Amino acid sequence: MRNQGIGSWTARRVRKTPEKVAVIHGDRGWTYRQLHERVLRLAHGLRGMGVGPGDRVAYLGPNHPAFLETLFAAGVLGAVFVPLNTRLAPAEVAHVLTDSGSDVLVHAPEQASLVQALRGEVGPLRLIALDEPAEGETSYEAVIASSPTDPIDEPVTLDDLCLIMYTSGTTGRPKGAMLTHGNITWNTVNVLVDVDLAADEVTLVVAPLFHTAGLNMTCLPTLIKGGTVVLMPAFDAAEVLDRIEAHRVTYMFGVPTMYNAIAASPRWEHADLSSLRQVNCGGAPVPESTIRTYQRRGLSFSQGYGMTETSPGALYLTKEMSRAKAGTAGVPHFFTDVRVVGPDLTEVAPGEKGEIVISGPTVMRGYWQCPAETERAFGPDDWFHSGDIATPDEDGYIAVVDRLKDVIISGGENIYPAEVESALHEHPAIAECTVIGVPDARWGEVGRAVVTVKPGAEEPSAPDVLAFLRDRLAGYKIPKSVVFVDELPHSATGKLLKKLVRARYGGS
Repeated sequence: MRNQGIGSWTARRVRKTPEKVAVIHGDRGWTYRQLHERVLRLAHGLRGMGVGPGDRVAYLGPNHPAFLETLFAAGVLGAVFVPLNTRLAPAEVAHVLTDSGSDVLVHAPEQASLVQALRGEVGPLRLIALDEPAEGETSYEAVIASSPTDPIDEPVTLDDLCLIMYTSGTTGRPKGAMLTHGNITWNTVNVLVDVDLAADEVTLVVAPLFHTAGLNMTCLPTLIKGGTVVLMPAFDAAEVLDRIEAHRVTYMFGVPTMYNAIAASPRWEHADLSSLRQVNCGGAPVPESTIRTYQRRGLSFSQGYGMTETSPGALYLTKEMSRAKAGTAGVPHFFTDVRVVGPDLTEVAPGEKGEIVISGPTVMRGYWQCPAETERAFGPDDWFHSGDIATPDEDGYIAVVDRLKDVIISGGENIYPAEVESALHEHPAIAECTVIGVPDARWGEVGRAVVTVKPGAEEPSAPDVLAFLRDRLAGYKIPKSVVFVDELPHSATGKLLKKLVRARYGGS
């Protein structure tokens, strides 16, 4: 094959396991042969619309087989896939479509009204609807049904652009991380080496596919290995437990808030989790209380660290070391290099804090049409600068402490909110929490805890919460105030949105 990119993966998989189930969605499954044929038909249909090498094809919708079909079909043609976050506001969707210069948008029925509102706002754009098409749109299934399955072998190299995956935008306007076919391929190899996925893997994909971990850490590695992916369109704790039991799920990924919600489910203690070989967590520092909760059920609770710009895997804690090094994010993935450096870019000593910088074949080419941002991200040493603070130990295991921008400087002392949040999670009545910095006339800035209370638990007083921390943290680290709220804001991927927390609760 002249196509060395991920667009060739379905054809290569069909040579080995054509009749094995590749994807399950709802009550229906598709074999690798059926998936490959649909990918080819869609590729022919897109080519008929004028899509060719380098053109951008966007997708807007929840987890669905059509997401994967569109990704692979774009790869067949050498086109560039642009997954869109379903929680973006109309203006943000318009920005991503315009910024990426997308030529085609495939959308789910849940986003139909938003897409209609955008018509005329983003220039010429071919619209393909998964459900009943509106006027001027094309039916996705009609494209599939009317197109042939003749092989397409467009020359695609590992250096060619595969994805433009936009960052969440929680720190500003979304930027498009340019990920090549090589970035995705090397990340997949890292996962197969370090996570040790098997050919009989049944992977539950509940994290959104437009999120780099949902797609690149779970879904694509399972498919290249010949396993089965079970797609859930949205997170629901009870439904997750149902799917694990019904499909005998062996592997899944989630963020800490998802795992905490699953463990809080009334079914948690009695659910049949015997099929799970390991569960993987990322997206935020993981409280040790969450790790212990899963270990008490006999589960191997692994975690890792990465970001969209690194495809995303950078660090990984294997299941074999998940108890001995609990609380760390592990060591660098096999083909990835990670350092923790001080302001002078030299590595910090064990136990000291520094910034995580990353190098290797999984690191993005740069930000789409943002040369200044790209230059700033890579810095003078040409390593990608994450903006995350971490501490290495004597064995090289790295604990992610916090975001550089989240550090609270109080009276000249650095306070790392994640450390305080970890202590707060030990409180028996606290369900979720975050710590932000608020202005203070004496100290410049002090901490404020914003917390939710577990259902059925008696709400503690603010002095009770602060007293709980006194034996666990140095005095200067203890927040000066506590705010109780019904819920905290989260992104579509389950990440807590500190920017919104600061806006809502950061005043006097």
